[in-house]
Amino acid sequence: MENFRKVRTSEEEMPLPFPDLPPDVVEMKVKEGSKIRNLMNFAMAQMELKGRRQIVFSGCGRAVTKTITCVEIMKRKLGGLHQVTKVRYKTVLEVWENQDPPPDGPAQNLTVHKNVPSICILLSRDPLDPNQTGYQPPEPRHEAGADTSGSSAKGLKRPLPPSREELLPKKLQVQVSDSPSGSGITAGQLD
Repeated sequence: MENFRKVRTSEEEMPLPFPDLPPDVVEMKVKEGSKIRNLMNFAMAQMELKGRRQIVFSGCGRAVTKTITCVEIMKRKLGGLHQVTKVRYKTVLEVWENQDPPPDGPAQNLTVHKNVPSICILLSRDPLDPNQTGYQPPEPRHEAGADTSGSSAKGLKRPLPPSREELLPKKLQVQVSDSPSGSGITAGQLD
């Protein structure tokens, strides 16, 4: 493959795996090079300013983690969103071109079909069917003054581990004896 370079990549188009979606639902197609800030600005404007009730985030391959990150940010910022997640495989077609074609023939292309993981996540302000696979209910909202001992509470941090100096004993002695006469080296550290 060292003599080939990738010249084109295309994904197979697949319908969204959610039945009964409105025809004007916004689909955020997350790519590997997408900027989360840009995706979130557009998605938040759709949900807050335009009053959309549902939005779908989708991504495949290396964009799966970025897709999940966008969804989690959206859930935290808006709150009260129902979620349905569908995972599947998508076929990606890659075309590779030979850099060293034979002198007497045309350039050779190599076509590779890859099955890559894909994720589609539906977020909805309206309740969804809790019995469907991949459903997650909205997280309960924390009110001011409420007990925030849960791990998902905002602003809570784990305590720092003790420093290296705190872990060392107050007195450290090492005795090394190399000579047969018994005289050794003693090193100590006292605070």
